[in-house]
Amino acid sequence: MKKPIKALALFSGGLDSALAIKIVQEQGVEVIALNFVSHFFGGKNEKAESMARQLGIQLEYIEFQKRHMDVVKEPVFGRGKNMNPCIDCHSLMFKVAGELMEEYGASFLISGEVLGQRPMSQNFEALGKVKKLSGMNDLVLRPLSAKFLEITKPEIEGWVNREELLDIQGRGRNYQMELMAKYNLVDYPSPGGGCLLTDVDYSNKLRSFENDGILDDEFNHFFHLTKIARVFRFSKGNYVFVGRDDIGNHKIMEHKDKVTHMIRAFDVPGPVIAMVGTFTEEEKKLACEFYSRYSKVKGKEEINVLFDENKTKVEVIDLENIENLMKEYQDIGKKKKNSNKK
Repeated sequence: MKKPIKALALFSGGLDSALAIKIVQEQGVEVIALNFVSHFFGGKNEKAESMARQLGIQLEYIEFQKRHMDVVKEPVFGRGKNMNPCIDCHSLMFKVAGELMEEYGASFLISGEVLGQRPMSQNFEALGKVKKLSGMNDLVLRPLSAKFLEITKPEIEGWVNREELLDIQGRGRNYQMELMAKYNLVDYPSPGGGCLLTDVDYSNKLRSFENDGILDDEFNHFFHLTKIARVFRFSKGNYVFVGRDDIGNHKIMEHKDKVTHMIRAFDVPGPVIAMVGTFTEEEKKLACEFYSRYSKVKGKEEINVLFDENKTKVEVIDLENIENLMKEYQDIGKKKKNSNKK
């Protein structure tokens, strides 16, 4: 019995990647989904796993954090509006997927990219750059826009029929949604989003890390703390992460072995604070005052905190001064975008 043709798919679990898989499955191709895990997107989530079950496909999580970090730091084709190196990122995913083809017995690669959906990273030129930089060239099939694109090896070899591929282009997704309903594929994430590197505020923080020389995989705890906490830059390389809620506080505690100092409640409920860097005594005192400001007493009463597990007194604070300092230290990245000041 002839073995079925297999393909590896770049899979987020969202609308376009799911539909691309379904279109190829309909032609008798066995698809294995690869969910790429970086510091900024991907990873185990119920939406992706639910969609994989609906499609009846094998889902693999591919961790490529360090390689992806190298791309974020020095992208060949630059970044988008924020810190997102979309062309280089997609190229890297195809490159890694190509390296896995033999392991999974796959013959080609697919993705849910749509011509013109993202004007800068999914135009004709950009899609071509992705294929070339990845080294995968005509092994990359984009089923949703295939009829607008150059013919690929899977089509030439007859592994898929070009006539049964689609001719979608542009930013709208109504047609994709209609097709998902036709295939009874439900409960997928809202289109767009998913990558923190496209977020303005998050990118500003990363830009500050870059200016301070800590945009590197070695400092990945900075990136993860930034997802869950308020971020303050006290001075070059010295950052204070303040929990927003109980969930965030718990997650900050998970990084306790990678931070320099921890502040948490002693007698008054408040945020967990992680400090990373080399701080002066004055800065340590200020971080404790930040705790008081965000605590139940809002800085209006004398309290005690645990600073590195040591009971530490915090006097009533000057609220106006603290508010001004918070605003100054939290406004990071934006000013440095066009400045070399530290």
